[in-house]
Amino acid sequence: MLKSFLLFMAVVLLVFAGSAPVSQAQETSSGKAAKSTTPAPDAHAKAKKLYDLDCALCHGATGDGKTDVAKDMQLTMLDWTDPKALGGMSDQAIFDAIRKGKGKMPPEDDARAKNDEIKGLVAYIRKFAREQTASPAAQPPAATPVPGAAPDGTPAPEPPAKPAPGK
Repeated sequence: MLKSFLLFMAVVLLVFAGSAPVSQAQETSSGKAAKSTTPAPDAHAKAKKLYDLDCALCHGATGDGKTDVAKDMQLTMLDWTDPKALGGMSDQAIFDAIRKGKGKMPPEDDARAKNDEIKGLVAYIRKFAREQTASPAAQPPAATPVPGAAPDGTPAPEPPAKPAPGK
């Protein structure tokens, strides 16, 4: 009797677990899913959490791709802090690489991240480069050396005054 009950519960769980993707497919086919790559308003916090869980291990917390995992797996990761790294890629291309996987990178499963969350993740990844380009402008420009100044920027001492001729 107990075995029958456990078998019945297992079947019920499988039915409920299998029905979730069907409702997602219906939602997508009915046109409710967004086609653009624009993230939802609360996407930044969700994207950061998703990135920290699924991406940072290989791509690094700052997106520079310099991690022990990448080194151990002999992966050459893009440095997302460099604006040129993703400059030639559209948001859709990045979205597709995340959703479908690329090379040794596994795809992001539908059950683990919805399309809106991946759109937020694309914006989050692009933010790494924007933060790097913004930070040099925030720093004050280096002082130009004054002729005759000491290396530390202090003015050089003035030479002693020459006595006037005839005195």
